[in-house]
Amino acid sequence: MPAWSAPVRYAECDQQGVVFNAHYLAYADEAVVHVLRQTGVAYDELLARGLDTSVVASELQWSAPARWGDVVDVDGTVERVGRTSFVVAMTVAVGDRLCCRVRTTYVLTDLDRTPTPVPDDVRARWAV
Repeated sequence: MPAWSAPVRYAECDQQGVVFNAHYLAYADEAVVHVLRQTGVAYDELLARGLDTSVVASELQWSAPARWGDVVDVDGTVERVGRTSFVVAMTVAVGDRLCCRVRTTYVLTDLDRTPTPVPDDVRARWAV
């Protein structure tokens, strides 16, 4: 079961009739909360601990279009954990058709936006 799914809305499509490239980042942003929850680290838990995340980089690689009326499924995993950062690798697909791969690097911060080390218990749940 994917971490997150949604129908492609007409407004997300460009004049070519396919999902405009920037919307794949929106899909990934929606899905990351669900991906983290699947790892046992709910975003609400991070906030309750005085932690938050900041995106510092995203890389996208497209392989097939998604179109209006399709349902996109986003799944992912924590691919790498550094001292204060972590990378989430996600796939955006329509059924069995891979549309896009998204790799986003986040920095864990305190609520003042200062980078902070990934706690050991979180690191263990994100072990790759």
